[in-house]
Amino acid sequence: MRMATLGITALLLTVLPTLADDDSTIERLATCRDSWLDWQKANDPRLTALAARLRADYTRKPGDAVIVPKKLTTLAGFRVLRVFPDSVGMAVGFSVMLDATFDKAKTVFEKKLGKTLTHCETGDGMKNCEYDIAEKRSFTLTSGDKPGDHETLVGCYYFYEK
Repeated sequence: MRMATLGITALLLTVLPTLADDDSTIERLATCRDSWLDWQKANDPRLTALAARLRADYTRKPGDAVIVPKKLTTLAGFRVLRVFPDSVGMAVGFSVMLDATFDKAKTVFEKKLGKTLTHCETGDGMKNCEYDIAEKRSFTLTSGDKPGDHETLVGCYYFYEK
């Protein structure tokens, strides 16, 4: 009986992530197709709707810049671990930490963007690729450079210190 339970648990852990719906709004923001900064400048009602949705679907600890999904959420087929809705360090934008290796995420996002990420660097324990989409809008993919690293940050940044 215990083996059957373990088998069912293993199956659910394998299948459930593929059954989760990708969050298209989060993906559009993280890949620079939409911009909360543009919505803010234009007083676009999508910004208010986004804020309400993030409050409903994510949890934020007081004073923390990161929000965590309340339920299984995916982006581009990868499990969302954390969302940075407005900044990471010196960068202003929208980014998402995914349960993905750098190489897998790079392959998937190159397909989504329709562009090969060629401006890539490795150093200081990190791998990073970026693609300038427009003035004040860059798609970035970042991860640790150790073989076992399974967290990759993807995002759209409007302003940041290089």
